[in-house]
Amino acid sequence: MANNDSNEKRPGFIRRIWNGFWSPSGVLSLGFLLIAGFLGGVMAWGGFHWALEETNTEEFCISCHSMTKNWDEYTDTIHYNNHSGVRATCPDCHVPHEWQYKVKAKIMASKDLYHEIIGTIDTDEKYEDHRLKMATAVWTKMKKTDSRECRNCHSFEYMDFTIQETRAAADHQKALDEGKTCIDCHQGIAHGLPTGYLERYETVAEGLEAAK
Repeated sequence: MANNDSNEKRPGFIRRIWNGFWSPSGVLSLGFLLIAGFLGGVMAWGGFHWALEETNTEEFCISCHSMTKNWDEYTDTIHYNNHSGVRATCPDCHVPHEWQYKVKAKIMASKDLYHEIIGTIDTDEKYEDHRLKMATAVWTKMKKTDSRECRNCHSFEYMDFTIQETRAAADHQKALDEGKTCIDCHQGIAHGLPTGYLERYETVAEGLEAAK
């Protein structure tokens, strides 16, 4: 007598795929594992993005004691207080908007935690001793990126030189004609300048030009 099971119609290809997707694999089905993995990935991504945003605020920046001197200097500049009421915050100037550059900047900034722990600039004297070195690092980055973070707010394309002060308009037109970048003229726009800054900046600019 023929086996009844052999007479049953074999499921179609789509049905076999669907059954295999939801059939138990060990303890859990493949479908469950994929969905759980997807949801876990979404939560991990959301947590990572949340952490980036939480570390991208002024409150976080100045939570380290070594950053308070930077903050005090910044609050005395036009980027903090001005007639227009538009304020550039710490992340606006130091953290790129583009994702790939932002993540790189965050990784590089992790060294600041190490220096906070060991007290590299925890006194005014230490801060002044390291000011030129710190400024040089920022100038080099900004020179390499064509003052990318400045250009998030400032652009020659949208400047109306006719309503700028005469000297500013002339300098901006000259910078535009000569292909200069913001940091070429505005090294001390947000923080105090170290002794010998001009000579050091010229060395940075010449070195980068020679490396092209």
